[in-house]
Amino acid sequence: MNPFTEKALILLQSRGVTLDDIVDCVYYLQKPYHVNLQHKDLEESVLRVLDKREVWHALITAIELDVSAEKSTYANKDLEKIVQMDEGLYGMDEVLAYGICNLYGSIAMTNFGFIDKTKYGIVGRLNEDGKKEGVCHTFLDDMVGAIAAAAASRFAHK
Repeated sequence: MNPFTEKALILLQSRGVTLDDIVDCVYYLQKPYHVNLQHKDLEESVLRVLDKREVWHALITAIELDVSAEKSTYANKDLEKIVQMDEGLYGMDEVLAYGICNLYGSIAMTNFGFIDKTKYGIVGRLNEDGKKEGVCHTFLDDMVGAIAAAAASRFAHK
């Protein structure tokens, strides 16, 4: 396993996200197009997305921003409040996620928009948990959605 993949999986697990959670999102995105689709068919695509250095960089940046918001260690308190609240018009969380989607083309972008809107599975759970006092998943929910969207696009292109 690529060192980026291993580090990404460990980091995701530390924030309550498993490989199966992401595969489930990919399944949700691809099931309408494949009659006999199985979760095991999609795991490889998730792992290949996590192999990419750009994905690792986006993921560690996103999680660091969320953790810093939880710990209230931002130098700029206005920004800290925006991130803590996951303010609707902020949008930088989605912009960071687009970096992952852009690696896999327009299908990944439309998949990301769909899963971000529907808040399916772990994406929805992270979004809801992020509303709890002392918890911030402003960036993480979008990272997970983008990883799933990219993996669905990769699978679709195969």
